[in-house]
Amino acid sequence: MITHFIVHDKADTVGVMVVEDVPAGADLNGWIMETDETISLKSLDPVPLGHKIALNDIRPGDTILKYGHDVGRAIAEIGKGHHVHVHNMKTKRW
Repeated sequence: MITHFIVHDKADTVGVMVVEDVPAGADLNGWIMETDETISLKSLDPVPLGHKIALNDIRPGDTILKYGHDVGRAIAEIGKGHHVHVHNMKTKRW
């Protein structure tokens, strides 16, 4: 089984793509490193290597957690399986 994305911490709200150019509609496998579990998810957008994918629905203003750390806040609705990047999240620094 191919691992398409990784999640470091069970509390993370996004996974990080570890394969190139995932198309919309792809069935994905993820690995939660903290618990050594696997999860499945369907991509609803194309997601480039190294970018984030939403593990659950995220509302505007929600904190986005990656690798067990706060990496920003959602500025738009982000549905489960959608690409998470600068178009729908921002750092909390500015």
